[in-house]
Amino acid sequence: MSEQEHTEMEHQHEHTGPGYMTPQAAIERSEPETLAYVVGTHVGTDVDEPDFVAVVDLDPESSNYGEITDRIDLPNRGDELHHFGWNACSSSCHVGGLERRYLIVPGNRSSRIHIVDAQDREHPELVDVIEPETVNELDLSAPHTVHCIGGGTVIISMLGDADGDLPGGFLELDEDLNVNGRWDHQGEIDFNYDFWYQPRHNAMVSSEWAAPKTYQPGFDLDDVEAGNYGHELQFWNWEERTVEQTVDLGEEGLIPLEVRFLHTPEHAHGFVDAALSSNIFRFWKRDGEWHAEKVIDFESRDHEDWDMPVPALPTDILLSMDDRYLFGSNWLHGEVWMYDVSDPANPQYADSISIGGYFGDRQEVQGRELVAGPQMLQLSLDGERLYWTTSLYSSWDDQFFPEEAERGSVMLKADVNPRKGTMTLDEEFLVDFGDLPDGPARAHEIRWPDGDCTSDIWE
Repeated sequence: MSEQEHTEMEHQHEHTGPGYMTPQAAIERSEPETLAYVVGTHVGTDVDEPDFVAVVDLDPESSNYGEITDRIDLPNRGDELHHFGWNACSSSCHVGGLERRYLIVPGNRSSRIHIVDAQDREHPELVDVIEPETVNELDLSAPHTVHCIGGGTVIISMLGDADGDLPGGFLELDEDLNVNGRWDHQGEIDFNYDFWYQPRHNAMVSSEWAAPKTYQPGFDLDDVEAGNYGHELQFWNWEERTVEQTVDLGEEGLIPLEVRFLHTPEHAHGFVDAALSSNIFRFWKRDGEWHAEKVIDFESRDHEDWDMPVPALPTDILLSMDDRYLFGSNWLHGEVWMYDVSDPANPQYADSISIGGYFGDRQEVQGRELVAGPQMLQLSLDGERLYWTTSLYSSWDDQFFPEEAERGSVMLKADVNPRKGTMTLDEEFLVDFGDLPDGPARAHEIRWPDGDCTSDIWE
């Protein structure tokens, strides 16, 4: 029996809940995405309107292809929608009675958490709002990553305390999406950002950005000198909710952002992007200890408008569902890239697309000028279509790509050939968040209705 066949046998269990039984089943049984949910924010623009969740038509056979066909406008202004997630995913594929129905949509700047019912996939609606005071009572603020947990509960990483200082922590929602309390034991960590769990190894890994009071006003080089940005990974005992080991990535691991375990639940290794240091680290467990090492290094480049070399700033990464390719976005350099990580210790460059940013070879699509680099990524479950948006965070956009506030974000797409390891920009696809009735908006994270490469986890 081959290793793959053996792995598939280990996955076999009753499938009565949401999602797919295995990552391979997600590849084989999913239908091509026909719509996406994309969060948009007006924070930092001249538009005095609430943020929103956009429904984007991705069906190439549709007359509305590439258009926003519906949107949920939120009740308040200034939330700064950022990352969001589902109430249930493939981690609950063996739990009957659950369905992937509700989107949990936090405002990073307001600490307000919105519950959106997406049972009607084309016309979702807002059904509940958790107000900031309820979050602050637990001495938490600035929600970031949302992950569904097997059984219907939800965990959200929180980047600050009630005052916007350190330490951060984790908020837990119960099966009815009400606040259930803190998931963590307070004081386990200082910095917080993204996280991913791997139940078969009783493990969770979390990364570090900064306190809300540090990053929300914008980037300040003095904060780097003062040690106000994170550079460590925290490896947790998943069941006991305690930090088991801390790995310091050092100066080459400044601001470790997105963390991705391999999708295959038997594997105890993954990747993280150190944005400010412009490196990719892999991490793995061996003989009961977690380790990390740099495996990709993006060199800074000279620019006539900068008095220092411009870092690549890889702000997002994701793994294809078959764990073969690692995709990423170098926001300042303006590149989307893919590496073959079949051997995680020796990633092999496969392809890249240069577009937008400070060095992008291509500066417009369909006549639309691109005023920022690629940022948040999402990949189809079959690994053949890669999408991205261009906004990082309103105050950081204003510093590095100020035209984003006037022109708004775009959403672009590349066709991926996973057999050859190549990408081709789809010049027929463009979603222009600068051309909205209320005025320009910034677009950030992307989600598919039936699961995607950055939200589904398997137990």
